[in-house]
Amino acid sequence: MARWESGARERLVVAAVDLFTEQGYDATTVTQIAERAGVTKSTFFRYFPDKRDILVAGQETLSHLLAEGIAEAPDGASPLEAVAAGLERVSSAMGQMNRELGPRMKAAIAASAELQERHLLKSVGLAAAMTTALTARGIPDPTARVAGELGVLAFTRGYAEWSEGDHQSDHELAHYTLAALNELRAASASLG
Repeated sequence: MARWESGARERLVVAAVDLFTEQGYDATTVTQIAERAGVTKSTFFRYFPDKRDILVAGQETLSHLLAEGIAEAPDGASPLEAVAAGLERVSSAMGQMNRELGPRMKAAIAASAELQERHLLKSVGLAAAMTTALTARGIPDPTARVAGELGVLAFTRGYAEWSEGDHQSDHELAHYTLAALNELRAASASLG
C-alpha cells in the first residue's frame, strides 16, 4: 500500500461511513477502515486521531469558509444576509462526494449515540464560527448568536434536502441552504 497515495483522506472517510453503515460504528475498527480505504493504519492516524473524528472531518474547513463568507459580505449587510454569504461560500466547497455520503452518514449517526454527540459538537462549532464572524462585523452578541444558530439550522436542512433529494437536479447546495435560511427567517418573524 502506498503511504501518501492521493485522495487517502477522502477514501478513509468513505470507507468509514460505509463500514459504520454496514456493520455499525462500535463493530468497526480503525484497521478495517484503513484496509477498506487501501491505506495503512499509520496513514489513518496521520489524518484522524481516532474513528470518531471522521464524522467531523472538514469541520475546521467548513468553519473557516463560513467565517470567511460572513467577513466578506457587503458593508451594511444584515446579520442574516452575512450568514447567507457564509452559506454560499461553504456550499461552493461541497461536491458530489459530500452529496453521496449524506444519507449514509445520516444513517450511521442515527445508529450511534457517540456519533450523535460528535455531530452535535460539530454543529456547536459551526455556530460558534458564525457568531464570532458576525460579532467581528459589529453585530451585538445576542443577535450574532441567533443568526449563527439559524445559519447552522439552514445548513443542516439544506444539506439534508440536497443529499437526500433528486440527484438529477441541477441545483447546487447553496440553492437549498439559502432556501432553508429564507424559510427560517420567515418562521422567526412569525414568533412575534
